[in-house]
Amino acid sequence: MILVDSSGWIEHLTGGPQADAYEQYLYASDLLIPTVVLYEVYKFMKRELSAQDAIIVAGRMRVGQVVPLDDMLALEAADLSLQHGLAMADAVVYATARHYEATLVTSDEDFAELPGVVYLEKPEQ
Repeated sequence: MILVDSSGWIEHLTGGPQADAYEQYLYASDLLIPTVVLYEVYKFMKRELSAQDAIIVAGRMRVGQVVPLDDMLALEAADLSLQHGLAMADAVVYATARHYEATLVTSDEDFAELPGVVYLEKPEQ
């Protein structure tokens, strides 16, 4: 299973320097979408582009398996937050990946050294 965090979705959708690197992961047949990632990407697209673009992207994202935050996942996220010093949204994303034994693909430095992560380093600007 594959879980691409918000940074990867946004990089791909905005045609950033790593858009192509994310493409192979975003079209995986076993893609997981935590609801917090759906939230972050939808909000970004609506704020930066348009409501119509945000709705289209949200529809595309729902092709993967959308994973809601439930009580057990919330507790696991809290434990991982304390263990690794992760912010709440990052902890939810990482807990979801761990729970489903998915590979987390990201350019977020907060995940760079964690097990089960494919870290796509941002190019120097």
